[in-house]
Amino acid sequence: MNPRLFACTALSLALAAPISAAENQGDTIDLAAAQKRADATVAQMSAQEKTVITHGIMPLPGGGPKVDIPKDAIIGAGYVAGIERLGIPALRETDASLGVTWVSGARGDWATALPSAVSQAASWNPALIRRGGAMIGAEARAKGFNVLLAGGVNLARDPRNGRTFEYFSEDPLLSGVLAGAAIRGVQSNHVISTIKHFALNGQETGRKYVDVKIAPGAAHESDLLAFQIGIEQGQPASVMCAYNRVHGAQACDSDWLLNKVLKQEWGYKGFVMSDWGAVPSIQTAINGLDHQSGEQLDPGVFFGSQIAGKAAADKAWSVRLDDMNRRILTAIYAAGLDKYPAPPGGAIDWDAHALVAEDVAKQGIVLLKNEGGALPLAKTAKSIAVIGGYADGGVLSGAGSSQVMGKGGPAVKLPVAGSGIWAGFISESYHRSSPMTAIKAQAPGAAVLYRQGQYIKDAAELAARSEVAVVFATQWMTEGLDVPDLSLPRGQDALIAAVAAANPNTIVVLETGGPVKMPWLGKVKAVVEAWYPGARGGEAVASVLFGETNPSGRLPISFPADESQLPRPRLDGSDWVEPDFGGNPKNGKDKLATDYDIEGSDVGYRWYARTGTKPLFPFGYGLSYTTFTQGKPAVKGLSASVTVTNTGQRAGADVVQLYLTSRAGENKRRLVGFGRVELAPGASGKVAMTIDPRLLADWKDGGWTVPAGDYAFAVGSDAEHLGAAVSVKMKSRSWKD
Repeated sequence: MNPRLFACTALSLALAAPISAAENQGDTIDLAAAQKRADATVAQMSAQEKTVITHGIMPLPGGGPKVDIPKDAIIGAGYVAGIERLGIPALRETDASLGVTWVSGARGDWATALPSAVSQAASWNPALIRRGGAMIGAEARAKGFNVLLAGGVNLARDPRNGRTFEYFSEDPLLSGVLAGAAIRGVQSNHVISTIKHFALNGQETGRKYVDVKIAPGAAHESDLLAFQIGIEQGQPASVMCAYNRVHGAQACDSDWLLNKVLKQEWGYKGFVMSDWGAVPSIQTAINGLDHQSGEQLDPGVFFGSQIAGKAAADKAWSVRLDDMNRRILTAIYAAGLDKYPAPPGGAIDWDAHALVAEDVAKQGIVLLKNEGGALPLAKTAKSIAVIGGYADGGVLSGAGSSQVMGKGGPAVKLPVAGSGIWAGFISESYHRSSPMTAIKAQAPGAAVLYRQGQYIKDAAELAARSEVAVVFATQWMTEGLDVPDLSLPRGQDALIAAVAAANPNTIVVLETGGPVKMPWLGKVKAVVEAWYPGARGGEAVASVLFGETNPSGRLPISFPADESQLPRPRLDGSDWVEPDFGGNPKNGKDKLATDYDIEGSDVGYRWYARTGTKPLFPFGYGLSYTTFTQGKPAVKGLSASVTVTNTGQRAGADVVQLYLTSRAGENKRRLVGFGRVELAPGASGKVAMTIDPRLLADWKDGGWTVPAGDYAFAVGSDAEHLGAAVSVKMKSRSWKD
């Protein structure tokens, strides 16, 4: 089945790419149609040509073992040579889901940074996410890239995962729908998008050897369903496999994941590319891998002369090599890479793109607390203390291969070590979008003074003599490293407590990659979750603080009260695995297992519902400067609708969340539909939803089964606070994908 869960209107946006409106390929690409053309090209290929597009290098100076970088390559993540005789273009690949990455300034250019993926997901707005995807795809194209390694959709099984900020949410429906929207946006520019990292890629600790244990049914109902929905709705031309092991096999060497699930169950027609340095042997080709990426990081170049020799000697290998080429060519033709080349030097409307990033940031900001209407702040304020977070310089960015930087590079850059590879490769960096400058613009008559907060006494004294204190607290995350716990580092919890004691009007703005604990929550007046808010984050935060923007973000991930509430209170391997960006085993110690059968498919809010525990803030939670009422859901079959009314005095947006609460007498908690609606004061609107039957089903015996019985649905302001349920009877049914 291929149910469309939401019909997202394609928004027009003037983007910098040398493609006319008539040439824009719209919402989806047609992999099936392109496959016929790919078959014809494979039939024309010589044996030597069949090992040209099946492997590529990382054209990055200093990026591991030395390689010769071709003249037509662009410094970035990857380069795959083309075949001029057959009109096959070279593939020029760049990271990542948040924009064209900076690669530590190696190209001498810059790009527009979208907010983190978890920030994007907090908007619950697929149309907005498609706009963001279209924007970053346009910039990739303008720089000469035709492959964007975007589409991160792994579920947030553990909020300590260092890549939490790169992924959307803990829910398969929300993650899949938003990933599909982002991919459609990217590929509307005739740029291939991946979906990644396939699959069950839940932590960075020991990331190349951590072995995931999970029952097939639980996997299909959670992480795999997120990928499946994202693939159906986005039609990504490529899937990138992951570093971790699944059931003992590397994800890029998993016959179960790549052949049985992706290609056979789901009928996927694009190609599977490896993550960089994730290919253990040539056998990965038989197990479903189609392309070896960043080959100099692997033990050998397996998909060049080695696979050519196998194909010459064995018919089965010859057939497999043809299929690898067919799939890569299918992606190239479906995305139109040959018809619409992407030469470097395209024009980019930086101002327009900055506004896209700002709009995403505004819709993703979540108001978590607002005691006594402390927010919005008055523009007539006379004195404001701004404390912490390098807020006089910029806003925090996540690190690793997804890091994007604007013109001039970071406003602030802090190395994570004083020597060695850590000092040069990853750093705590801040975008040049100062919240303090934006606050001054919002309150021009105020004395706005700043303290970084290294000395708590100094910060508290400034707070004590100010009308209001705004504390910016940061939690830095990076690919390659997990965080050990959910506390704010560098004594920031103590700083917030001291400032709150000195000034009763203390506002906390969190710039975090994911959830954090808040031991000071009862002492502050308001809390704003700004995530990593991107290129115009400072302006977006100030707009929310002063009420120009009514906050409408809703949490796409639960905030636990503490680590004891998690399925694994201690992150597996955190007590003995030596931190290593590469994730490679040390001293032969490569036995690290993580048991996802503990929670199974009950990830995040489902786990809290199952265990009867209360998180600090539940999935779907978020406040507004206005109020809304949501009517009872009207459910008929797999169709549902909910009427929403703005009962307050300000225009604002609400997010309808429809949950399955019981099935055939068994308590459940599953998000089965959602929709965002913007309303003027007193206005009402209806949100219509189509329920994907897989969200009501169990996966077993190779397919989906819906038991007969009464199904109860309720609308909630979040996953915990639900209205009255309505019940409908459903017949038993079973089907295969």
